[in-house]
Amino acid sequence: MKKIDRSSKVRKNFHQAKWDEPVIFELTQKGERGILVAKASKEIVAQVGDIVSSLPASIKRKAKLNLPEISQPRIVRHYIRLSQQTLGADVNIEIGQGTCTIKYSPKVNDQLASHDNMKALHPLQDEDTVQGILEIMHSTDLYMRAISGMSKFSFQPGGGSQGVLLMASLLKAYLEDKGEAGKRDEIITTIYSHPSDAAAPVMKGFKIINIPPDKDGYPDYEAFKAAVSERTAGFFVANPEDTGVYNKHVLKFTKLVHDNGGLCGYDQANANGLLGVTRAKEANFDMCFFNLHKTFSTPHACSGPAVGATGCTEELAKYLPGPLVDYDKTNNKYFLNYTNMNDEYNIGKIRLFHGVAPVILRAYAWIRSMGPNGLYEVSKVAVLNNNYMFKKLMEVDCVDAPYIEGKQRIEQVRYTFEKLFLDTGVSSADVQRRMMDFGMHYWQSHHPFHIAEPCTLEPTETPSKEDLDEYIETLKFIFNEAYTNPEIVKTAPHQSVCHQVDESGMDDPQKWAASWRIYNKKYK
Repeated sequence: MKKIDRSSKVRKNFHQAKWDEPVIFELTQKGERGILVAKASKEIVAQVGDIVSSLPASIKRKAKLNLPEISQPRIVRHYIRLSQQTLGADVNIEIGQGTCTIKYSPKVNDQLASHDNMKALHPLQDEDTVQGILEIMHSTDLYMRAISGMSKFSFQPGGGSQGVLLMASLLKAYLEDKGEAGKRDEIITTIYSHPSDAAAPVMKGFKIINIPPDKDGYPDYEAFKAAVSERTAGFFVANPEDTGVYNKHVLKFTKLVHDNGGLCGYDQANANGLLGVTRAKEANFDMCFFNLHKTFSTPHACSGPAVGATGCTEELAKYLPGPLVDYDKTNNKYFLNYTNMNDEYNIGKIRLFHGVAPVILRAYAWIRSMGPNGLYEVSKVAVLNNNYMFKKLMEVDCVDAPYIEGKQRIEQVRYTFEKLFLDTGVSSADVQRRMMDFGMHYWQSHHPFHIAEPCTLEPTETPSKEDLDEYIETLKFIFNEAYTNPEIVKTAPHQSVCHQVDESGMDDPQKWAASWRIYNKKYK
């Protein structure tokens, strides 16, 4: 038997399963069934009726539900094939989704969230029947307070963008309460903060002032000072920013805003290198949010089926969306507290109910298993991993990273492959697609690109040194290809389920088809 050569860390023979798999609606065969559901017996019908006739006319369907008609074996094959075409932390080294903190989620926590008692929960159940999950929500609230220094948290937001929207809503309510809503209408943010820090406040009617970086990549304080005025409502910022640069002068910024009557909101989506190191309170922020689906090791899920836990000071707590989960010591009972919703300026709800319970449970379990020392260790290892990768990649001639030359970054780095592009014509997007041929990927940057040919990497604490080395060596292998055989990179991917697409219509919503129904309307 020939000995397998494992001298290279690059998986040159990687090949992902690729199926020419139709959309499930294209697989439908009229009359085909996976299972035949028996009709209710006469005895049951006699007791409960046909149910449908008791429904209000307004919620009855006007047409039959359009579901695929397909047998069990074919539907199993369909979804197994789709699962084989997925890249993710369970099948590859997941380093690439910079600013999104995709880390390993313990399977035992998934099992907890899938427990029958959890799956059977309904948000409208009587409080006495859901004491367990209310206790978990309340405890997680207390943990968030300890980690951030804030006074109260809401778990209603479905992700970071809604967390920013909640901060903007709290700020708007605060200004209305103070009689300053018409006077203060400007939010200051920075170009390397998440775009949601500008987009969400716009939805609440605020105007946005973007602060550029200085020569070292910190938000330019002189430009910031010039922007602050009697019209300043607040300052929303990510720190560290998406470059991985931490603004060590942040207290000067928050003090200036407070001295001028504004409030400060902390976007902590990039908090994975700060747990147990810094807190929003000590930086004089009035509000902050964490992504439970990122920093606290629950599946990413994006804005919606996730949680952007948002906290604030005691002064702002009365504006938080309700109900909030509290504990009644006298009766030894957890309850849904609607008291703050009685305030004239309370914002109401940011979304329905109390947050995504399985996500909160996973985060709770992870925090409990880590403890305070474990959370601090997470930060140390995440920073160590990031700076190990940073040092190794900065040794490559065609890679650079703007700002704070010679100094370490926090939990991620935004690199530039501009020299590679100028030398070979191979872009960062080309390298990104070629990485798919090795079962990996990375994220470039938010648009518009302020750094040329960007590549944003955030290793987190999850990967080992061996994992990092494999990822680095794969990038270096592709860089070498770019100089010796650029066409193989430009025409990638070759061994992945992904493929190059025509992106000419990406900025035209009229060409989008986000669902099968919309596709049929537009293109059938």
